[in-house]
Amino acid sequence: MPGAGDLKYFKKLGRSLPSLGMGTWGIGGGYWSPDTSGDAEWVSALRRGLELGMTLIDTAEMYGGGHSEEVVGEAVKGFDRDEVFIVSKVWPTHARRDDVVKAAEASVRRLGTFMDLYLIHWPPAEVPLCETMRGLEEVVRRGLARFIGVSNFGLELIEEARACLSREDVAAVENKFSLLDRRDESSVVPYAEREGMLYLAYTPLEKGQLARDSFLAEVGRKYGKTAAQVALNWLIKLNPVVPIPKASSLAHVEENAGAMGWRLSDEDWRAISKRFSELKA
Repeated sequence: MPGAGDLKYFKKLGRSLPSLGMGTWGIGGGYWSPDTSGDAEWVSALRRGLELGMTLIDTAEMYGGGHSEEVVGEAVKGFDRDEVFIVSKVWPTHARRDDVVKAAEASVRRLGTFMDLYLIHWPPAEVPLCETMRGLEEVVRRGLARFIGVSNFGLELIEEARACLSREDVAAVENKFSLLDRRDESSVVPYAEREGMLYLAYTPLEKGQLARDSFLAEVGRKYGKTAAQVALNWLIKLNPVVPIPKASSLAHVEENAGAMGWRLSDEDWRAISKRFSELKA
């Protein structure tokens, strides 16, 4: 498990989580399309990540048509369930109240365990947001998940979602955030920190683009780290951000884990920020 220096406390969750998690997009298949060919490798990679302290795993019903959740369920077997934090997401085509609950029940069956956090994957287009949020509250009431949140929501929509709730609150937001996509840096990220929410950053390495960046590699040489590890550590240094890089192979998982256990100096963090401030993904 990660050391105290690599844990972040979240008031809305009432607990600490590791500063780095694991994403599973592409694990178990693609867009609503199951693929079992890599199951053994994927399970092995996720289990290694758990051993290295990345005990937060993010998945979704859409990933592989639910097979990603089955892979995650297999990977967490044998680990202390209280030490593992599982996040899953409901697709907006299941955004009606009863459909949210049915989708959550199906996710729990595939995972073989409850969800710690359940998110609406994208803002619903065909259903009133309040209906979806009431469905998420029902998911918690039935013990299918401990906490609820939103994904791909801007600040205004987050506040709208919170206003819909009577028993629960939005405990987390998951948005795309990286050195090349910093739209949330001055809005959603400080809002989440102020409100005690978890902020999950997906696609933190921009599908490998940042792992190949020469400037980040140069900074990394000072620390004995790779460009990818530097890019992830830049995010880790921000509260309440927890990056969730893809955990598709043992090599990637082990490299990602090397982003924990150290911190960029303030000077290097600012230099990286300045370097990428004008760049777009």
